[in-house]
Amino acid sequence: MNKLSEILNQPEGRRLEFKEMLPSNADLAKTIIAFANDAGGEFFLGIKDDPREIVGLDETKLIGIEEKITNIIHDQCHPIILPEIKFLNLEGKHIIKVQIFKGSNPPYLLKKKGFEEGTYIRVGSSNRQASAEMIAELKRQQHSISFDSEISYEKPADALEFQLFEANFLEKTDEALNAAVLKKLELIKSDRGISYPTNALVLLSEDEIKKMLFPYAKIECARFKGVEPGNFIDQKSFENSILAQPEEAYQFVIRHISQGTTDYTGVYRNDRWEYPVIAIREAIRNAVIHRDYSLSGMDIKVAVFDDKIEITSPGKLPPTVDFSDMQSGQSSIRNKILAPIFKRLGIIEQWGNGLKLIADELKKYPEIGFEWKEPGMAFRVIFYKKKTSDNETVEVVTETPEKKIKKTSVKTSVKTSVKTSVKILELIELKDVITIPEIAATIGVSERSVERNLQKLQLAKKLLREGPDKGGHWKILKKK
Repeated sequence: MNKLSEILNQPEGRRLEFKEMLPSNADLAKTIIAFANDAGGEFFLGIKDDPREIVGLDETKLIGIEEKITNIIHDQCHPIILPEIKFLNLEGKHIIKVQIFKGSNPPYLLKKKGFEEGTYIRVGSSNRQASAEMIAELKRQQHSISFDSEISYEKPADALEFQLFEANFLEKTDEALNAAVLKKLELIKSDRGISYPTNALVLLSEDEIKKMLFPYAKIECARFKGVEPGNFIDQKSFENSILAQPEEAYQFVIRHISQGTTDYTGVYRNDRWEYPVIAIREAIRNAVIHRDYSLSGMDIKVAVFDDKIEITSPGKLPPTVDFSDMQSGQSSIRNKILAPIFKRLGIIEQWGNGLKLIADELKKYPEIGFEWKEPGMAFRVIFYKKKTSDNETVEVVTETPEKKIKKTSVKTSVKTSVKTSVKILELIELKDVITIPEIAATIGVSERSVERNLQKLQLAKKLLREGPDKGGHWKILKKK
């Protein structure tokens, strides 16, 4: 399949739009402006979108349509946008392709409406009027300035409380955060002889103005019951230092996923999490380091479901990053002051290594799928359990309290990750008088996970508790 055929099979999105006929002048101009303000894009004329069909254009009108497109862009868009327009012949039908490149002089806008009402951005497959926050971000892009490098004038730098960050920096780098170092790292800047913190230092601080200026610089974590948002089993909000947030959110995930035994090397048991936890940790770190802190009303969300883990970060994917090519070692830094700090503290190991690390870890988990989305002004990555045949069999190895090893073949819907409930049944079959802490310690999961699975097994009438909590025993119910 050639490149054009691949494009025609893709849905409309951030960089792609199809139209059966030339839209109104204003609608076309909005699309062109939105593409230029964002990652660029391709606009195909003569192709119906839903259902996707090549309808073609009248060959005798192609040049006239090209001139009209050029005039609309020239007359209505500011600053100047230079499109690349091509005539294509596909399946014997004529279409027009308009290529718009990412602009180097944003924000682009409708001349007659001005900045506030005439600036448009691309959100999914639609064009939306840019908010004041987005217009400010586009202006920063024009001057290659990051939001975290801007001065915060709420209070002078010497009045800001950031002792925890200072201690952490000294411990990890063996360097004191004196005024010279803070200035070198661009954590403070001078204005009229007074040193003020940049937004980066405010975000790294524990000062009261951090909560006032950045109340959403936090991670909301939830373990939901089932496969959709709704009732949750556990919920935590991490609002302290953004340096500590990635590890705290990661530990929340670890508490709510299972760890099972896959095989033995000699007498040693090899444990394997049901998800690629190294990849998940990297995804959470990326969410904190690369989120758009200029967007108010949006926090990072980590959601754990029965069948997937979602990590959502405010801010769209940078135009220069291609998640479909995770092995290429890409690096695009939104927060130009914070990112080097995270690297010096060892939270980032190597520039451009994050996506490759995630891709490499996923190779070890063929039963786990990975996808990304851009819901509105956010970016989301999803680790999900692939659906497989109910007749799939895997070999299970379980260590008993008596240090015996039992091997069996168990039908499961997961290729290599063994369900906790299966391991619990195997363990109880060997020892029916066993406590929840003993089960948890033996199979390597949390006590809460054991409790949930015991409840499910009893509801499914696969397991019965006979006698009191203390002194009673478990009974496996056999199918009749």
